Parts: sequence; C-alpha cells; structure tokens
Amino acid sequence: MQKHPKLSLIEHLKDLPDPRMDRTKDHELIAVLTIAVCTLLCAGESFNDREDFGKAKEDWFKTLLNLKNDIPSHDTFNRVFAALCPQAFGECFMAWTQSLRSAVSQEIVALDGKALRRALDADQHSKVIVSAWAQNNRLVLGQLKGDTKSNEITALPKLFRALELTGCIVTVDAMGTQKQIAKEIKEADADYVMARKGNHEVVHEEVKSFLDATVQEATAPRPPGKPPSAAVAGLATLQTVEKDHGRLETRTYYHSAGLNWFADRGQWEGLKTIGLVQAEREVGGKKTVERRYYLSSLPLGVATFAKAVRGHWSVENSLHWVLDVQMSEDDTRARTGHAAENLARLRRLALNLLKREATKKRGIRGKQLSASWDHAYLLRLLGVTI
Repeated sequence: MQKHPKLSLIEHLKDLPDPRMDRTKDHELIAVLTIAVCTLLCAGESFNDREDFGKAKEDWFKTLLNLKNDIPSHDTFNRVFAALCPQAFGECFMAWTQSLRSAVSQEIVALDGKALRRALDADQHSKVIVSAWAQNNRLVLGQLKGDTKSNEITALPKLFRALELTGCIVTVDAMGTQKQIAKEIKEADADYVMARKGNHEVVHEEVKSFLDATVQEATAPRPPGKPPSAAVAGLATLQTVEKDHGRLETRTYYHSAGLNWFADRGQWEGLKTIGLVQAEREVGGKKTVERRYYLSSLPLGVATFAKAVRGHWSVENSLHWVLDVQMSEDDTRARTGHAAENLARLRRLALNLLKREATKKRGIRGKQLSASWDHAYLLRLLGVTI
C-alpha cells in the first residue's frame, strides 16, 4: 500500500503530540484519530459509533494501522479527545489544509462563528467555533474557539496570524467589524469586506444615511438636463436575479468610493469603499426587502464587491448547514476537557475530505454512504492509493 506523501491525512496526523502517559497508551494515537475520522466519513457520529465502526471493520483497519490491542473502546475515544491539545491539533490541521490549498487570485475567505449549542453544562454559555472558509478551494482553513458569541472577535486576530491570507479578500459579519480587525487583515496583506450593523451605531448611521440617499437619488427620475450629483456619478451598480423552487430573489449591489464626508475614515485601516446590498425576495406572493451595509478596503469594483458578499453568505450553506444537517453538530453533547473543540475540528477535517473528493458526483450524504460500502473509496478520501 503506497501513501500519497503530500495529500495523505495520516501522514500529517502522525506529527500530533500524544497527551497521554506512556503507561496508558494501549492504542497508538494515529490509530485512534484515523478510526475517528473514518467513522465521520461513513456517517457515524458518537464515541459509541467509533467503537462499533472500528470493530465492524477491524480486519480492514489492520491493513492500514498498527492495532496492537485491537479497537479502542468508546471511553478511550472520549479520553483522547478530551486530553488532546487543541492548539497542537489546530496547527496540524492548518498545515494539512495548506498542503491541499490551491493558489486563487483574490480568494474569498469568510470568517464566521457557529455555536456548539448542546456541548455545555447547565451553568455554561455555548462555545463558539470561529471557522475560516475558503470559498474557491471549498476548504475550512482553520478554526479557533471563543467562549461566547461576543468573544468571537477575540479569536479572529489569532486566526489571521495563523493563516496565509496574502492576496485574499477576508469577509466578516457585523460582530467582527472592528477597527482592530481591519488593521489585522491589512497587516496580513489581505483586503476586507465588513458587514455593518448597529454595533458601531454612529458609523452605521452615517454609512446608511449616505448610501440610502445616494441610491434614492440614483433610482429616482431625474429632470431633463440636470446632471447627477458627484455621489451618484461615482456609484457602481450590479443586479442579479435568481429563481428557485418558487422563490424569486433580486439582489442589487451598490459600491462607492465617495468617502470625503466620512469623518472617521482614517481610523479604519485601508478603507477605500463602502457598499450596500438590497435583497428583494418574493415567495408565495409575499415580498420582503432587506438592505445590508459594508465597509471595504477594496478599490471601486462592484463585481468584486458582489463576489465577496455572496462568498460570505455561502458559508451558511456550504459549511454550517452541512455540519448541522449532515454531521449533527448541534446535537453533539461531548464537553469534557477539550473534547468539544477537538471534535468540532475533526468534523471540519472530515468535511474538507468529503468536499475535496471530486470523482463521485454525489452530495455529502451520498459520499458518506459510498465510503461506508467501498473501502477503496474510503481510502481515496483519506488520500491513500493502493
């Protein structure tokens, strides 16, 4: 059996330090981790699933791993993931994803937090996992844990410093729209597109008032012979229409480099443009309109701005929805030690493997079923060739 030296996940996991004392190492760490990720790739979820899956495929695992004491018990899986250093696991994870990542000009890297809703005791707040999702590569590049949703913003700078973001467009939601975050992104040689809401009330109202007034003037009938204002003349516009399953959605993107009116513009590192997205949705005869506002270090270019905004929205469907619906993350109750954070990373690791594999034209659940039936396909997901 020949392992692919660059893409084999197992090769990368071998570098992970074992947190256990020597006398308690009845099973090699690489064996525990490999069985755990294979269980996820085949639609298993719990520690009991990992034990049962390992026993069902014990003869096959022995061709791949050194199983000196047969298959680990569910208690062993629990203890290992509770004790495993999340920082070391994170470094290993990011080194592996970097080996898979292809160079993409102006790649959209969306940073967003997701709560682990049931991985907590009665007196605790939900832990929040902040993930960096590379849209074009379809990879989770890395993750960090915040203790609460508000602590999401403290995790972001650490993630920037650990990732290679040169030339990327980093998108963050309104919670992460902070002056320090903008500075960190620019220092990482990347650009940003930041959503605006009321967390900076004065700034939000200033941006909203300017863009609303400019769009109103741009869309209103203009008397013959009257030239547009400078603000309207400098407003770039793009519209898209999507129709799917009885839903009609029209998005209009507005992008402006007119910032002379903005007194605080110098406090936002690299700020060059502001933007507005108006989304009109019609479902079953009912129509809704929503507007979102953005600060950006991108130069004027509405197509690139629209691509960044759409790229950030995709993190919900491409990552968070899959983690909840296909991998039952919201139902996971493991919370001892570092188990919640480590298992969240393991799920993202498995999702990377499933999304990157392109020979089988099926969704995530279909690929998981194929992996559970076909050992050759499971090996392909792991980056191992026979």
